[in-house]
Amino acid sequence: MSIEGKVAIITGASSGIGYATALALSKAGAKVAIGARRTDKLEQLENEIKKSGGEVLSQKLDVTKKTDCDAIVEQAIKKWGTVDILVNNAGLMPLSFIKSLKVDEWEQMIDVNIKGVLYCTAAVIPHLKEKKSGHIVNISSVAGRLVFPSGSVYCATKHAVTAFSEGLRQELSARSGIRVTCVEPGVVET
Repeated sequence: MSIEGKVAIITGASSGIGYATALALSKAGAKVAIGARRTDKLEQLENEIKKSGGEVLSQKLDVTKKTDCDAIVEQAIKKWGTVDILVNNAGLMPLSFIKSLKVDEWEQMIDVNIKGVLYCTAAVIPHLKEKKSGHIVNISSVAGRLVFPSGSVYCATKHAVTAFSEGLRQELSARSGIRVTCVEPGVVET
């Protein structure tokens, strides 16, 4: 399947998998809407995409805010008339043993890793349902299936992404024209 001319939104695009995904999709001919909290890194990615002849929309995005998620979808539609692909990539991975009781870190991971996926998916689904096509790609982790010491909360959030992806895929069914993919990478060097 060619993605030439398709419009993709990538969350957490300021580094790692998100940065590499935005570059790869742009190189393949997609128009990319990139979002993250670190606007300095987004600007660097935006410049790199533009230098290679790609089309890009860069927007500050905090996936823990539903309004930010709605805004990036609205801006992509305003600029290009549609959204075809959502890559829910934004995520945090602070590691600590449960006995450390770093509750603030747990809450932040839950907000970004789980609520961020929910909010961005909720922002794009009405548009995809209306056009009866699209692809939602959720970046989970092998840690969603293989738990390790100091990673209990992180692993739990990634398990939630995997479970949500499977449930969403079942709910949408083939008749909706919307595909759902869950990617569960191990350690990645980008």
